Amino acid sequence: MHSLEKLERQQVGLRLPKYLVEEIDEFTKNHALNRTDIIIEAIKSYINEQKALRFYEDFDASCKELKNLLDKEDKKEPQTLDGLINELEDH
Repeated sequence: MHSLEKLERQQVGLRLPKYLVEEIDEFTKNHALNRTDIIIEAIKSYINEQKALRFYEDFDASCKELKNLLDKEDKKEPQTLDGLINELEDH
C-alpha cells in the first residue's frame, strides 16, 4: 500500500492520438469513470504486466542456467559423501 504522500496527485501533460481520446471518452460514458481513472488504471496495468514479464524472463533464464549447471555436474565423476561435504564446507 502506498503512503498518503505517494497517493497525492501530480498533474502531467500528455498528448494522445485523437482516436484514443475518443475511445477513452466513449468508455467513460459507458462506465461512469473519468479519463484520469482510465489512464491511471491503464498505466498501472501496463507496469504490472511488464514487471510480470521481466520476472518470468528472469525465472526462465535462471532455470536454463541451473539446467546447464546440473548437466555439467552430471558429466563429472560421482563424488563420495566426504568429498561433497568438503566442497560444501569450502563454499
